[in-house]
Amino acid sequence: MTIDTEFLKKISYFEGLSPEELESIKPLVFEKKAERGEIILYEGDEAEALYFVVSSAVKVFKTSVEGKEQILGIIRPGESFNDVPVFDDAPNPASVQAMGDVVLYEIGKRELKALLQNHPQIALSTIKVLAGQVRSLVSLVEDLSFRQVIGRVAKILLEHASGEVGSVPRLTQQEMAAMAGSAREVVGRSLKALEEEGLIKLNRQRVAITNKEALRGMVEAYF
Repeated sequence: MTIDTEFLKKISYFEGLSPEELESIKPLVFEKKAERGEIILYEGDEAEALYFVVSSAVKVFKTSVEGKEQILGIIRPGESFNDVPVFDDAPNPASVQAMGDVVLYEIGKRELKALLQNHPQIALSTIKVLAGQVRSLVSLVEDLSFRQVIGRVAKILLEHASGEVGSVPRLTQQEMAAMAGSAREVVGRSLKALEEEGLIKLNRQRVAITNKEALRGMVEAYF
């Protein structure tokens, strides 16, 4: 197993580090793989490491007593998860599941704390990463509290679009519903309404955005 230095350079935690510093970090990084659908972390378990997605994507989610799922975020290559419990020594606040065949890099909690002490630049980058995650959660609360479902669906499509929405990874209507805090049937009706407006085109499990500007307007209109 060879850790890719060029990939490490792109991770927000390690921005601004010299080639020598990146090389010194490599022995602390380990590769981990997970198959599609595999649970990588369970809510309530002890946090042992910080993870970075190298390929594919994972979803971070919470499940209610009734079994309803709320997706807190989809983590893509270069992004991290399990950040908070690694630093506050509390249990994992959410579960994490592979959305495809995933490759991850992991750094143990003890090794990470040593890095923060020895590299002030990493400590500063960590603050920036955690601040960004707080902003994302505030935005999620705002959407769930104030934005109508069709506006939430439009926002999800825009945030996860790469020419064709859902291709990497493909988002099912159930997953979109878990992100929007709604029912799959309601999300399905919202998608159909957006298609009738000429903003998207539905093709089986894929969604193509045909008018991004109008879709952005839909996000604001349904607030």
